[in-house]
Amino acid sequence: MKRSRNSVHSKAGVGTFISGTLSDDSLSEHEPLRQELQRWLDKARAAGLGEESIEALFLSTFRARTGTDMHTEEEK
Repeated sequence: MKRSRNSVHSKAGVGTFISGTLSDDSLSEHEPLRQELQRWLDKARAAGLGEESIEALFLSTFRARTGTDMHTEEEK
C-alpha cells in the first residue's frame, strides 16, 4: 500500500490546508499515472467540460471510490 505523510497548516485569513508527501516507493508510478490522467483531462475537455466541472467530477468520483473526504489511512 502506498502511504503519504500529511500535515495540516493554516494561513491567517486564507484557510486551512493539508500538505503531504508521497513515500518513495510510489514515485516510480507517478509518470504513467500522470500521463493517463492527462489523457482523461483531454477527453473531459473534448466532451465540453470546463475546469469546475472536471474538478467536481474528479473529486466526487475520488470521494465515492475511497469512501473518504480527505482522510488518510492513519486517521481511520
